[in-house]
Amino acid sequence: MSAPLLRVANINKRFGGLQALSDVGMEIQQGQIYGLIGPNGAGKTTFFNVITGLYQADSGSFELGGQPYTPSAVHEVAQAGIARTFQNIRLFGDMTALENVMVGRHVRTRAGLWGAILRTPGVRREEAAIRERAMELLEYVKIAHYADFRARTLSYGDQRRLEIARALATDPKLLALDEPAAGMNATEKVGLRDLLDHIRSDGRTILLIEHDVKLVMGLCNRVTVLDYGKRIAEGTPAQVQSDPAVITAYLGTGQQGTP
Repeated sequence: MSAPLLRVANINKRFGGLQALSDVGMEIQQGQIYGLIGPNGAGKTTFFNVITGLYQADSGSFELGGQPYTPSAVHEVAQAGIARTFQNIRLFGDMTALENVMVGRHVRTRAGLWGAILRTPGVRREEAAIRERAMELLEYVKIAHYADFRARTLSYGDQRRLEIARALATDPKLLALDEPAAGMNATEKVGLRDLLDHIRSDGRTILLIEHDVKLVMGLCNRVTVLDYGKRIAEGTPAQVQSDPAVITAYLGTGQQGTP
């Protein structure tokens, strides 16, 4: 097996007297959809936020594409090649759908300050290329017909798709999705699953934190399960579902239902 795209090892994170993560790690191979689940309070959101630079780990190691990296800030993580979405939608509501995706694409622009101010020919060509790529991504997530609509006027499910398009605009090595199905109805979830499967089929890699266990188990190549800040299981969906520790974590502690 080739070296993993993302390797995270021995991550520890404490908030005051609470040990939120204890020696947690994972390895994600290129082209996988990798699920991260756990009961409420298990530490999965903390772990996700550490990987994507929202929180800083107290200790541990990180490798992306075989190279060490330090997720010390969200924008630095984006430049390194990890693009994330958030559980609560964070679009620019009064900007159009196209403009939102163009904002994501600007992470990869080359124009300097003076070029932008003077509107040099190179800057104009780059801006045209950004617009073209943004339209391609809106087509990709099947909302190109809303390109000129303000983001806040889109349906909830289409706003989720727009967030994914904006994240893809950064050309990420890893697409990290924070509960993308949250708030979706059954039809929207089917559409989301098809979109994520399409993204994987194009060779991209996805880290998925999600409360909908059915969606995770039906979509992911591998899954890590956390409980009380520790990894209690890792493997294929079938292996994880039959693991006694996972069954106990979900059903044996009074925390029944989806994580």
